[in-house]
Amino acid sequence: MTSHDVQPAEDPTLSLNDDDLHVCQDGPSDSPALLLIHGSASSTRSWDAIVPMLTGSHRVIRIDLLGHGRSAKPSDRSYALPDQARRVGAALDRLGVRHAMVVGHSSGGAVATALAEQRPDLVTALALINTGPSLDAFIAPQSAAISPSQWPPTDEQLRQFASTGFSRAGYLIPQELLDEVRCMTFHTLTATMQATREYLEQQPLPDRLQALGKPLLVIFGQDDRRWRSSSAADYRVVPGVKVEMLPGLGHSPILEDPPRTAASLLAFTAAHTVQAL
Repeated sequence: MTSHDVQPAEDPTLSLNDDDLHVCQDGPSDSPALLLIHGSASSTRSWDAIVPMLTGSHRVIRIDLLGHGRSAKPSDRSYALPDQARRVGAALDRLGVRHAMVVGHSSGGAVATALAEQRPDLVTALALINTGPSLDAFIAPQSAAISPSQWPPTDEQLRQFASTGFSRAGYLIPQELLDEVRCMTFHTLTATMQATREYLEQQPLPDRLQALGKPLLVIFGQDDRRWRSSSAADYRVVPGVKVEMLPGLGHSPILEDPPRTAASLLAFTAAHTVQAL
């Protein structure tokens, strides 16, 4: 290991005002920072397959949002997106990150947007992967929601719950991702999903991003079964935006085709990277 490599932290948990967040870091510590934000009912592990493709040119940082993964899951904290974004910003401050490109998958793209609103000095550019621009683009699920009495759910219930996250029926969802959802509480699951709805109700993402003036990449799996892929065109109100459709992929390109997704991200980051300090 060379001197500029990120040294694995003995304790990958950051304590921020009693909100403990799990953090993963990969790649050279002196490379430009690339922050990856997962979606609702997901975790840092959703990025596992794509991270090795990004570390050649970036310090890749992943954070389990409060209520998810290996972060704390308190019942007495706000899960509103601006509060989630504030915690992420505080975590980057603790890590000594002054500038970062931010990538969000699904509702993680809304958290990324909230972070850019709060910290325009910190966020240099954004990439949103299958992030619905507004509630009008949402495709209502046909399967019944999991009820409190069914919590924690079985693997089969989780697979049915998560099935629309992929382009084809029968996609084998990694077991570790099922386990991460089961580790959530019913409260954190429902509170985080409601928080995304409220944030989009207040103002659609394209309007927020248009006001920010940040470089923006929008990637959409064309066969998304959660958000209408045609809604990606709504982001074209943002000056200079690049919208890229990925045929044959659904809501989770980072899992369904990591190399194709990484290629799109790397082309974007190469054009818009600010050297980390």
